[in-house]
Amino acid sequence: MTPVELSRTVLRAVRCAVDEGELSVVVPERAVVTSPGPGGCGDYATNIALQLARPAGRAPRQVAEILRTHLRGADGVSEVAITGPGFLNISLNQEVAQEAARTLVSEILQQGSRYGYGPSPEHDDTLAGQVIVLRIPHDTRAEVLADTLVRIIATQGGRAEVHHAEPVNLRPVPAPEDPAPLGPDAARWALLHPAPHDRPRITADHLVQRESNPLFRVRYAHARTRALSRNAAALGFDSTPGDVSAAQDLLAPLAEYPRVLSAAAIHRAPDRLARHLVTTADALLDFQHTVLPLGDEKPSAAHRARLALAEAAGTVLAGGLSLLGISAPEYL
Repeated sequence: MTPVELSRTVLRAVRCAVDEGELSVVVPERAVVTSPGPGGCGDYATNIALQLARPAGRAPRQVAEILRTHLRGADGVSEVAITGPGFLNISLNQEVAQEAARTLVSEILQQGSRYGYGPSPEHDDTLAGQVIVLRIPHDTRAEVLADTLVRIIATQGGRAEVHHAEPVNLRPVPAPEDPAPLGPDAARWALLHPAPHDRPRITADHLVQRESNPLFRVRYAHARTRALSRNAAALGFDSTPGDVSAAQDLLAPLAEYPRVLSAAAIHRAPDRLARHLVTTADALLDFQHTVLPLGDEKPSAAHRARLALAEAAGTVLAGGLSLLGISAPEYL
């Protein structure tokens, strides 16, 4: 069960509660399903109960209790827990979780750099067919931000036009100094990684090749996925999507990537994509040590499945860096 399929399952639960008179609300068009946040549990979480609480005239946890009853009987769902003010945390049964992981990895590898692009049933199509006019000042950071948004908005079916005109509708806090001495990749990262309302740091820290540098971690993680593929080929095996359901820390940000692209486009916020790439990279760097056989161990189906997951992560990292206008090295 993919996040999209689970979203439909959540909406069916809402519809059942409405049909049975337990809730008096308009069934929403979509339910956001994400990885569980801090304090959460299970495979996925949704805030649908918080979303429906006010129109239902009930407390979020009361709405969550009603929906939990219907979700517990859904195919593929093994358990539903309520955490925080009313988040529904959904656990899938093992067979369904395995198939969901296999499907996600296969989808990423098949779509390649276009994974996460919309509009489609999986994504919010708010921008489909729209022309977005970005009016910016004559400022380096504004230019870089607008250039990046042109690409990100295009992933969601929209088209951005950039003009230097008043009234300005995209005015990020300017950089305190010229970022050009950092080089093209580090300069763009320095301008894009902070939120537009935050002042960017133009320092040599962005060039340091160590774990403290988020840009280095993202680019190094991509390079590691390429090295894993080369090393696997030298050992005589390649990737095959399989059961990697135990690797939720990496699967979750990969599944989240389409939603992050949509949010970055809608809110004109490339920083959301940049921060998500850091999360993906950190998860990949924690996972990479499980991919290749150790010692005299022979390559197995598990190794091929883990390699496929690592390659999927590399695909997402490369695609995200490309949208930011930053290179994704094969070697680092």
